[in-house]
Amino acid sequence: MEDKRKILVVEDERKLARFIELELKHAGYDVETANEGQTAIMNIMNNQYDAIILDLMIPIIDGIEVCRRVRKFSNVPIIILTARDGVKDKVEGLDLGANDYMTKPFEMEELLARLRVIFRKEEEVKDKSLILSVGDLMLNKETYEVRRDSDRKELTKKEFDLLAYLMENQGIVLSREKILNQVWGFDFEGETNVVDVYIRFLRSKIDDKYDKKLIHTMRGAGYTIRDIDEN
Repeated sequence: MEDKRKILVVEDERKLARFIELELKHAGYDVETANEGQTAIMNIMNNQYDAIILDLMIPIIDGIEVCRRVRKFSNVPIIILTARDGVKDKVEGLDLGANDYMTKPFEMEELLARLRVIFRKEEEVKDKSLILSVGDLMLNKETYEVRRDSDRKELTKKEFDLLAYLMENQGIVLSREKILNQVWGFDFEGETNVVDVYIRFLRSKIDDKYDKKLIHTMRGAGYTIRDIDEN
């Protein structure tokens, strides 16, 4: 069963906080509440939330300052929910890193819709980051699938890790030392030419049968992967 998304509601009007909590739970979310800013910050530091619904006019530490402090250590989505409707307050909240802004009174359906938009955008970004491509070469970091021109390539785990690192740094020349440290680890003990050996393995699988070569050697510098012909 998929884990529920966890939301923190920061609201000092206890009846409203309870109403939001019950509605969010009814919509299938796991919900916690905080009634003032200091507790909210501590909760966010010590828990993994998927979104924060944050009132601006809360005691001890106000919502603007909560947003400012949270953005120093977390990118958790924040929806500001407040009675303030001035443009200045809205701009300040968004400039400090809030993802959205709603004014009271509000419709619960709209709040739920805005949460869905935030989560959908996150999923789209996540999906894109899992799939890497260079020209007609595609790598899926979640399924460990590699294809070139629709042909599936069978790679070992280390070959896959090396290819993924090259593709994540497409167009950047990576030294053997940097590749060794990132793919094999700083504590790797073995032949120093292992990078060259695995580059040859990769080329035999994804480059040799194709006219256009993707993996390029920069003499004296290292290796790079890019979608251009090497002349």
